[in-house]
Amino acid sequence: MLYPKYGKRLIDITFSAIGLLMISPFLLLFTILLYVVNNRSPFYLHDRPGMSGRIFRLIKFKTMNDKRDEHGELLPDAERLTPLGRFMRSLSLDEFPQLINVLKGDMSLIGPRPLLVRYLPLYNARQSRRHEVRPGMTGWAAVKGRNAQTWEQKLESDVWYVEHLSFWLDAKILLMTLVKVVRRDGINDVNNEMTKPFSGSHAEN
Repeated sequence: MLYPKYGKRLIDITFSAIGLLMISPFLLLFTILLYVVNNRSPFYLHDRPGMSGRIFRLIKFKTMNDKRDEHGELLPDAERLTPLGRFMRSLSLDEFPQLINVLKGDMSLIGPRPLLVRYLPLYNARQSRRHEVRPGMTGWAAVKGRNAQTWEQKLESDVWYVEHLSFWLDAKILLMTLVKVVRRDGINDVNNEMTKPFSGSHAEN
């Protein structure tokens, strides 16, 4: 129990702080580029549920512009995804600012990916267990190929992670994530914003 209670958070603080220092020049560069490309709006800020369902403000680089149609409605995600944004997503570079969330304690390096607030009342009792730990920048469902999984499979992977959390499992997930990024497999689907929303499960537990 020492690792989940103390070691995991210590590792999060240490590596997020070191990581932010090491990549600060790149963070500055992408902030400037996205400031220009996205009409002075380089960051995507969105409320997400964290540990115990507590709401926090997720920080990512903004990969889509805010172009609207003649009725003032946002254009489809595929039309708003910029070339720079597509490149950043393919290498998960848009996720880097989440190291700030990790350092603050909103997130962990490894854990279930933070989903939408509106999904909270849709989880069954077992699926809700994904919020027993901090959400992560990458996680077990992500490295298992979440884009080919059903929502039920993804959420079950999250609960499995909660039930088997250990240093060695986190190390395995981190290694698998690095391999996917190098191969440009992308744990973040470039079209992730267009995937079918979660509408709840029929299972009771």
